[in-house]
Amino acid sequence: MRRAASVAILVCSALLLAAAQESADSETTRVLALEHAWNQATERKDIKSLDAILDNSMVYVDYYGILRTKAEYLAWVSSANLHLQQEVTQSMTARRFGSTVMVTGVYVTKGVEGGKPYVRRARFVDTWTLKAGTWQCVASQSTPVLH
Repeated sequence: MRRAASVAILVCSALLLAAAQESADSETTRVLALEHAWNQATERKDIKSLDAILDNSMVYVDYYGILRTKAEYLAWVSSANLHLQQEVTQSMTARRFGSTVMVTGVYVTKGVEGGKPYVRRARFVDTWTLKAGTWQCVASQSTPVLH
């Protein structure tokens, strides 16, 4: 009898763990989709979509090490000085820690800034948090990949 109860508890525990992992996987998949939406919105200078994706308290450390607030980031993206032609994420990995997801990856961006063409390749770390049922990016940091 005790053996049957122990087996039943193990099976229930395994099912609960599998359900929790499936839920975590669907949430990390949702955040990865938001990462792609962020790239597309940036390419289109879609400030309304970016405003929804990025938390009001977001901090952004760009490719050059410049620290920007959300407002400063949105102003930079919408600047007539910046003409982003393409932003492609080459790889991404998401890890969930409760109501936080950290995404790491590599991206390549091409465009014209200040009249000069550029191609940049960088490694990034984005931190997302779940607020009132919505995932929002609260921090983003890029580091140039020089080789």
